[in-house]
Amino acid sequence: MGSTLVLDGRRFTLADARAVLAGEVAKLGLSPAAWKRVKRARGVVDAVLARGDSVYGVNTGFGKFQSVAIPPASLGALQVNLLRSHAAGVGPPLSSRIVRLILALRANTLARGHSGVSPAVLRLLLRLYEKRVYPVIPSQGSVGASGDLAPLSHLALVLIGEGRAIASDGSLEILPGDAALERAGLKPVTLRPKDALGLINGTQVTNAIGLEALVRAHELVRTADVAAAMSHEALRASVRPFLPEVHEVRPHPGQAAVAANMRRLLRGSRVPASHRRPHGKVQDAYSIRCVPQVHGAARDALVHALEVALREANSTTDNPLVFPGEKYEIVSAGNFHAEPLALAFDYAAMAAAEIASISERRTESLVNPDLSGGLPAFLAAEPGLESGCMLVQVTAASLVSENKVLCHPASVDSIPTSGGQEDHVSMGTHAARKFGQVVSNAEQVLACELYSASRALQYLGDLRPGKGVMAAWDAVRRIAPIERGDRSSSTQLRVLATLVGTGWLAGEVERAAGPLAGLVPAKAPRRRTAGRKTKA
Repeated sequence: MGSTLVLDGRRFTLADARAVLAGEVAKLGLSPAAWKRVKRARGVVDAVLARGDSVYGVNTGFGKFQSVAIPPASLGALQVNLLRSHAAGVGPPLSSRIVRLILALRANTLARGHSGVSPAVLRLLLRLYEKRVYPVIPSQGSVGASGDLAPLSHLALVLIGEGRAIASDGSLEILPGDAALERAGLKPVTLRPKDALGLINGTQVTNAIGLEALVRAHELVRTADVAAAMSHEALRASVRPFLPEVHEVRPHPGQAAVAANMRRLLRGSRVPASHRRPHGKVQDAYSIRCVPQVHGAARDALVHALEVALREANSTTDNPLVFPGEKYEIVSAGNFHAEPLALAFDYAAMAAAEIASISERRTESLVNPDLSGGLPAFLAAEPGLESGCMLVQVTAASLVSENKVLCHPASVDSIPTSGGQEDHVSMGTHAARKFGQVVSNAEQVLACELYSASRALQYLGDLRPGKGVMAAWDAVRRIAPIERGDRSSSTQLRVLATLVGTGWLAGEVERAAGPLAGLVPAKAPRRRTAGRKTKA
């Protein structure tokens, strides 16, 4: 049935994101303290309206129209018009799993109590999640400043019975917003001043896309170490580059974690030292010897991106901001600007691309007879008559080159919008979407290495690999059995890539070899244990 995730605006974690994406969270709720903050902030907005103060987006126009005063009788229409006019997104719709995460992140930021939305709006947002009414949100149309205005407007339209949403009955039927609400037993909400702006001014679409990629990147880095260990054994490489002493004198945390993973995966190897580095090699190629340094640096970059994304998940990112009881109760500022996410996701994309890049080089070492130390050319049983894994490496090379294009940073671009009012934008959603595609490509590149290494390991003969590598080899062969003669590998490569992203392969290895380090943010927010008091 799933669990209930209680949001308080301050402790959303990677585990929460993973559970929401996986559909393991059936219901969202707010803590009593969060509801109290939401109601108090709404009281500030109502008081401002009663006094007749002029406040951006509450009783004025938006963007270039900020100086246009809106009469009280038209304030409801102002909110509806905002959603209708801003719902201008295009492109393929975001997946339901990402929409679930957007709903959770938006509810979490509103729970902080600095947005001033009506409690009824937030209640319906929570009910959309519970009833599995997922708004259809186009993936293109945000420049990542003044929030993800276009995509979030498509979400918010469903709350007033407009837009489109996936039906709650599991049929995947796309319905008009009012019909989707009716089928779920829900009624549209009537927007009050500030409600629409509070729903669409924020970075939750950018962050949800990026967090989804980071959840997969957590599994990517663990499986990258597994693939590297399989190639290491197949190439009969030296274990000495993974000695603890090597990494103690260059104490990057990711590097140390990868070296420890490699030692764990190779433990129990029966490939004796006399059989390693065949044909007189003194040192192994960088793609083998420098696995801790490259995988480790990528991990550290991804951890940084994860810390930024979680910090943003627990932030208030709309405008204007409401501060009950303070000297300035409503402040127009710029927390909607997605620059922190844009830079972090650009960096993360480069890290994931490097995981793929070094993996492809290991695949090349496995299939190239000039590099493999005696393995059959292209791992073909009858080279010449058969091509073996020749095109598996070509596929990996193709994806690595595609990643080079995708890693051009989105965050260095900007284009003025809204008549020059929004004169510098982040392109955060572009960065997040590109990052997600790079992770998908990297998953597929690792699948190519796993497939090739599995075929290479059969040539070890009686030299049994380490316990972790053996478990990985058994798991890969269940998906891609080794058969005589050439076969199409396309379907098996796609399945292996999916299992990289879900963490299935790393999980199979952990059952045999013990836990493998993944991405651990240095300052992860923690939930309070029920019934136990903790210091603020």
